[in-house]
Amino acid sequence: MSAGTGGHLAGGVDGPGHLRALTSVVLDTLETAARARGGPLPAGGPDAVARRTTALAAPVLPEEGIGGEAALADLVRAVAEGAADPADPACVAHLHCPPLAVAVAAELAGAALNPSMDSWDQAPAAGVIEELTTAALARLVHPDASAPDALITSGGTESNLVALLLARERAAPGGLRVVTGANVHHSVHRAAWMLGLPAPAVVACRDGRIDPAALDRALTGLAGAPLLVVATAGTTDEGRIDPLPEIARIAERHGARLHVDAAYGGPLLFSERLAPQLAGLEHAATVTFDLHKLGWQPVAAGALAVADAAMLAPLSLRADYLNADDDTEAGLPDLLGRSIRTTRRPDALKMAVTFRALGRRGLGALVEHCVRTAHEFGRAVDAHPALRRRPGGIGISTVLFRPAVSDALPDEGGDAVVAAARRTLLAEGRAVLGRAVAEDGDGRRRLWLKATLLHPNAATADLLPLLDLVTAAADRAVSEAPAPEGTDAPAAERLSP
Repeated sequence: MSAGTGGHLAGGVDGPGHLRALTSVVLDTLETAARARGGPLPAGGPDAVARRTTALAAPVLPEEGIGGEAALADLVRAVAEGAADPADPACVAHLHCPPLAVAVAAELAGAALNPSMDSWDQAPAAGVIEELTTAALARLVHPDASAPDALITSGGTESNLVALLLARERAAPGGLRVVTGANVHHSVHRAAWMLGLPAPAVVACRDGRIDPAALDRALTGLAGAPLLVVATAGTTDEGRIDPLPEIARIAERHGARLHVDAAYGGPLLFSERLAPQLAGLEHAATVTFDLHKLGWQPVAAGALAVADAAMLAPLSLRADYLNADDDTEAGLPDLLGRSIRTTRRPDALKMAVTFRALGRRGLGALVEHCVRTAHEFGRAVDAHPALRRRPGGIGISTVLFRPAVSDALPDEGGDAVVAAARRTLLAEGRAVLGRAVAEDGDGRRRLWLKATLLHPNAATADLLPLLDLVTAAADRAVSEAPAPEGTDAPAAERLSP
């Protein structure tokens, strides 16, 4: 056995004692590493991070172990000092949320107990927790359905895959045709490919949302085929919500099934004030819903809600060692048909703890804070003389903007300044901003910086330094741009607006 406490178990009567000593090492290291990093991202870029990480982590598999405490101190330090920290207000690039402490604590308990959610005898109580959690989520998404249900998934990609799978099985023996917008998440196209379906028919969008008239025309052209319309409630790039009521009416008129990818926007349902933005969601047969985005859960925490539990029948599977017929008849719950995976973590536990800790109102208040902060941040961009926000409304909690200096350049040159400013801030470890290509007010597609605001308690004032950081980085990008061929003029002079 390796040195120190590396071989002790986490479970049983003695497990908590072993964990107590080790978790104190982890917590102390997390705290000192965050201070050492000093920002939302490690400075120096990929090569510097790789060197520092390797110095602490290699060899990963030594001939003789160094012990639990030492291994934790080194590797947790490496990953924490080299982390993109979503708890830092300047880390706003992606749908990458800072997890709540209560959810992380629940994750620790689940990891220590290690139930596998594929049979009752591996997860007796955890199975009940999952059942209670999925029932709550199903009722949240489909409040008027007679028998809604939900599955716990690893996230939006798996949820969309299962939704298309269920629609395909319902369509058999005909060939399902998927119709979606140009704004859809790439996982829908991947799911169609994985399931052997024709490539989805893609309809045009206006202002980042499905054009209902284009959808109507596409469905008319596919008349006679089994149809699945996939709409989005919270696009990745812009946070846009498709016109769900109109899409639902069009789908129904054509006899098409409706799936809504609400991985981002679904948690708006926690807020009574914001839930009306998802009007029409109740007409969807299946809905993707993520809680490791606007739900502050550690990855993974996804769900797929269905309007009718009977839709899940195609997932049923019999494996004698997990759900033998006589065991099921004797009353042992069958968990195998609750996922396309076999071994699964108890991800419902952290969700359930969070739900009970905060309640729907508490969760709704956190969602409202993020949305409100995004609008305030957008107004701050509008008021900043060196920045320009993408025309139009704020998409949930996503703000697109770009340095005004980039607008003085040809499209390609302006986009290059936006990209360079972002990479400069990444390399310096000062800010983690995303990038998105979206239509400008003149109809041209341009590159924008993206701030996706998911921090549940960061104030607008915490975010304002980003604006000056972007401005300075853009000015540097302009001054350092290479001179066009055939001119000796300094770059800064040529490219100044």
